[in-house]
Amino acid sequence: MTGIRAGLWAVVIGLVSLESAAVASASDVNSAADLVLIHGDVYSAGGWAQAMAVTKGVITAVGDDALIETYTGPKTNVIDLHGKTVVPGLHDMHVHPTGAGQLHQQCVFPQGSSPDQVLEVIGGCVSKHAKGDWIVGGQWDAASFGDTPPNRALLDKVAPDNPVSLMDISAHSLWLNSKALATVGITRNTPNPPGGVIEHDAEGEPTGIVRESVREIVMRAIPAATPAQNAAALKWALHQMLAYGITSLTDAAVDEPIMQAYATLADEGALKQRVRGCVLWHPTLFSAPSGGMSDPILRRNLYARARFTPDCVKIILDGVPTDGHTAAMVEPYADASRLDEARARGLLMVPQKLLDAAVTDFDKRGLTVKFHAAGDAAVRAGLDAIEAARKANGFTGLLHDVGHNSFVQKEDIARARALHATFEMSPYIWYPNPIIPDIEKAIGPERMKRWIPVKDAIDSGALVVPGSDWAVVPSVNPWIAIETLVTRQMPGGGGRPLGEGQRITLKQAMDLFTVNAARQMGQANILGSIRPGFLADVIVLDRNPFRIPITDVHRTTVRTVIIGGQVVLDAASK
Repeated sequence: MTGIRAGLWAVVIGLVSLESAAVASASDVNSAADLVLIHGDVYSAGGWAQAMAVTKGVITAVGDDALIETYTGPKTNVIDLHGKTVVPGLHDMHVHPTGAGQLHQQCVFPQGSSPDQVLEVIGGCVSKHAKGDWIVGGQWDAASFGDTPPNRALLDKVAPDNPVSLMDISAHSLWLNSKALATVGITRNTPNPPGGVIEHDAEGEPTGIVRESVREIVMRAIPAATPAQNAAALKWALHQMLAYGITSLTDAAVDEPIMQAYATLADEGALKQRVRGCVLWHPTLFSAPSGGMSDPILRRNLYARARFTPDCVKIILDGVPTDGHTAAMVEPYADASRLDEARARGLLMVPQKLLDAAVTDFDKRGLTVKFHAAGDAAVRAGLDAIEAARKANGFTGLLHDVGHNSFVQKEDIARARALHATFEMSPYIWYPNPIIPDIEKAIGPERMKRWIPVKDAIDSGALVVPGSDWAVVPSVNPWIAIETLVTRQMPGGGGRPLGEGQRITLKQAMDLFTVNAARQMGQANILGSIRPGFLADVIVLDRNPFRIPITDVHRTTVRTVIIGGQVVLDAASK
C-alpha cells in the first residue's frame, strides 16, 4: 500500500507540476500587453500611479513604471506620457449632438448678441439664400435686447421675403418673422396649443415669439435634414466631444432620424463613443404596448448597435425659468404680477396621473426615464412619478433621472435617495452667463441663492451626474464645468459667484463625470475608474487638474483619447 500511495502521490505531484507549468506558460504568453502607458500621473482608483497596461481593451495592471515595464513585449504599443496625466474618460449625461452639428451649419450669432449684431448676421445669411428659403439659426436672449424685445418687425427689415426661425438661448422659444408666421399659419386668432405659448402685442397680433410646443408646429414646416446631413452633423459634433475627452454620453432626445444617424455611423465604424439614446416621448401618443410598431420607442432596437443603446425615454415636464415663464414653479414667479394667473407658476406639460402611468409602464418595460425638469414643481412631479413606479413595480434596478434641476425644494432633495432617483445637473448655467439676467429677473434673488443645488444633492446621498445640454449652451467643454462646479464663477475666476453656497470640491466634480456617471449608465463595474479589470476608456491630459490652481482647470487640453484600449484621437498626430 505504501508503494501504491507513493506512486499516486508521484502522479498527483506530476500533474500539479504540469498544471503549474501550463499556468506559468500561459502567463508568459499573455504577460505582454497590447498597450502600455508609462512615465506619467495616472489617476487610478487606488491613488496616483505612474503607469498602466492594457490587453484586449481591458486594464490589466496599474502601478509604477518598473512594474508596468514587465508587461511590455515586442508588439506592445508603448506611450511615453512624459509626465502627462491620465484620468478616466468623461461622461456627458445630457447632450444633443445632432442639434449641435446642425446649428453649426446654420445662421448662428454669439449668445449675448445685441439686436444690431443679430440683424447683421441674419442679413448676411439672407444674401446667400434664394427668396422663400428658410433661414434657421440662433441663439438670442431677451436680456441682451434691453427695452426693445425681439419681435417680427425687426426681422422683417432684413428678411422680408424669407421665413426666419431663430432659436433662443434656452432652445425653448423661437423668434419668427412675418413670413414665417404666415407660412406656419399663426395669426392673431390662433389659440395656444396644449403646452405652448404664442406671444401677442398690445393690439393682439403675434409678436413673433412662440414657446414650447409651438416650436414643433414650426419645425414641421421647415424642410427636414436628409439622412446624410444628419449623419454629417452628428459625426462633427461627436468629434468635438471626443476632443474634450468625452468617451461616453447620453443623447437626451433622439427621434428616428437621429437614431438612424447613430446606426449609420456605427455601421461605418465611425461611432467611437459609448452612447445611450433617450427616445423623445409625446404624451399624446401614450398607450400601453400593443402588437404594432407605430411608436418610435417600440422601434428603437432597429437602430441599436454595440455602442449605441436606445434604452431610455425622455419626458419633457416643463420649460425654462426665463422671461417666457414656462418652467413649472411651486411658488409664483417674482414678476408674476404682470402675468395671467395660468402662467404665474409656469407650465407643467404632463398631468400627474398620466405621468405616473407612463413612468410606471416604462419602468416595467426596462426603460430608464430622463426628465426635463427646470422648475421645482416639475422636479417634484418627476419624483412623484418615480415614486409611483417604485410602489407599483418595486425597485427594478433602473435609475431614472431628473434633469436640469435649476430649482429644487429641500424636501424633494431629501427624498430622492430613498427613491433611487438621480439628479442630473446642468454644468454651463451654474456660473454667470447671458441667460442668467433673464432668470434672476423672473425668479428673484432669494431663490437664486440655491440655483442648481449640486452640493445639497450630493450631501443628501443622492446620485448626482452632469449633463451639458449642448448645443443649448455654447460649449460642450467639460473642463469649464469641472472648474466652475468648484468656483461658481466665470471660467478663470472673477466676478460675483452664482449660488456660491453650492460649491463642491474638485474630486466631487471629477466623480460626477466619471464614477457617478458610470453608475447611472449601469456600467459602474466596467467604466468610470482606472483599475485592473475595467475597460480602458481613458484620456491623457496636458496638465494635472489636481496640481494647478482651480481657476486654470478650464484650460485643460486633451492630448490623447483611448476607448476600449484603442487610440481614437491623438492630438500629437494632427
